[in-house]
Amino acid sequence: MRYQVSVVPIIQMTVSQESRIKTYVMELPDAGSVNAGLWRQFLAVRDDPTLQRTHYFAGRYENIYVPEDRMPALKPVLQAASQGAERYLGKPVAGLSAGFWLNEMGPGHMTLPHHHDEDEEQVSGVYYIRVPDDSGDLLLKQGVDCLRITPQEGLFVFFSPRVMHEVTRNNSDKVRLSVGMNFGVR
Repeated sequence: MRYQVSVVPIIQMTVSQESRIKTYVMELPDAGSVNAGLWRQFLAVRDDPTLQRTHYFAGRYENIYVPEDRMPALKPVLQAASQGAERYLGKPVAGLSAGFWLNEMGPGHMTLPHHHDEDEEQVSGVYYIRVPDDSGDLLLKQGVDCLRITPQEGLFVFFSPRVMHEVTRNNSDKVRLSVGMNFGVR
């Protein structure tokens, strides 16, 4: 069964408005209860030394890989994300699958500029679980274009893996948590 999603009409994120950077933005229904479960499950596993962690920059690992069975609340997020990736692409794609990781940003942390085009990915995306006020914006950069997106809990943002992106400093005194994703045919 496919998960129902609703599209959030955010005019400043349309390709033809402020930027030529293609994005697809949608919201997860019932995100409040889903995110509460995700946060609880993350807190239960976050200090597990057996979890794979990569991309160590500025005193933290940017990517934390938690197996799906350790965070079952991810299921509706990943189902909706697959639909969002297909909507971004404008068509169903046989065999499209997601790789995902968690990004925990404590106070003062940021995510450095990077892109995801090294492994034949077709779509990159992010889903926001916990977003305190002033905890960092997503910057998408392509050529001279820059699109600044202020995240909201329950929001998905999909974009090309070739687009350079980063997250500005978390100026809050709380942890921000998101799920990063890449979609490709594997």
